[in-house]
Amino acid sequence: DLFYDPMEETLLKEVVDLIARSLREAKDTDCALRCTKLLIPDKLLEHIGQELLHLAASEPCGLRGALIDLCVEQRDVCESMGQLSVDPYLVPTFQLALVLRLESGGLWPKIQGLFSTKSPSTPVVRQAIKLSTGFRVIKKKLYSSEDLLIEEC
Repeated sequence: DLFYDPMEETLLKEVVDLIARSLREAKDTDCALRCTKLLIPDKLLEHIGQELLHLAASEPCGLRGALIDLCVEQRDVCESMGQLSVDPYLVPTFQLALVLRLESGGLWPKIQGLFSTKSPSTPVVRQAIKLSTGFRVIKKKLYSSEDLLIEEC
């Protein structure tokens, strides 16, 4: 590829690791991911990385120019898990809202309810939450008035 930049691959690995770390830290806070164990499907982070690289390819600073809003969607409510600046020394050129979903089909939601712990004075803390393999990315260029680009994955 004419525009291949090996630094983008290195940066991508760091960004994907940062996303994974942010998700694991969020499970200990009072949010949609509050649980004792967060299950992330094998290929989810790899798929997210490929999509981030694809969306950054047309940007003047590549992935370095990204500002990433990390969100989790549960029952039609989208909750922010934080914002990641890929390169804090660079003014962001585009913003990505990465919207992850909780697993809602099959047996998993029914089974996880059986293992919730609750005492009268504390909120429900689910034992384990599983993320879905599907996600949505919304891209907004910060230097242009172009329409939003929404990618369903």
